Amino acid sequence: MAWVYVIVAGLLEMFGLAMMNRFKIEKTLLPLGLLVIGFSASFFLLSLAMETLPMGTVYAVWTGIGAFGGAAIGMFVYGEPKTASRIFFIFLILGSVIALKAVS
Repeated sequence: MAWVYVIVAGLLEMFGLAMMNRFKIEKTLLPLGLLVIGFSASFFLLSLAMETLPMGTVYAVWTGIGAFGGAAIGMFVYGEPKTASRIFFIFLILGSVIALKAVS
C-alpha cells in the first residue's frame, strides 16, 4: 500500500504544480485553494509512505513523478517547448524512477 501512497502523492504534486502555474496566470482564489489542497494531500500521503519505505527512495520517486509530470503538463497544457533533448531527459528521469523502485 505504501507504493500506492507514493504514486498518488506524486500525482497530487503534479496537480499542485499545475495549479501553481494556473494561479500565476489567473490570480484567483480557486487555483490557490486547489494548490494548497494538492500539496497538502501530497505531503500527507508522502508521510504515510515513509512509515514503511526508506525516506530516500520515497523522496526520489515522489520527486521524479512530480518532475516528469510537471514537465509533461508544461509541454502539453501550457505550451512549453517540446524539443527532442527535453523529451529525452524527461524520459530519463522517468526511467530512473522506475529503476529505483525496481531495486528497492
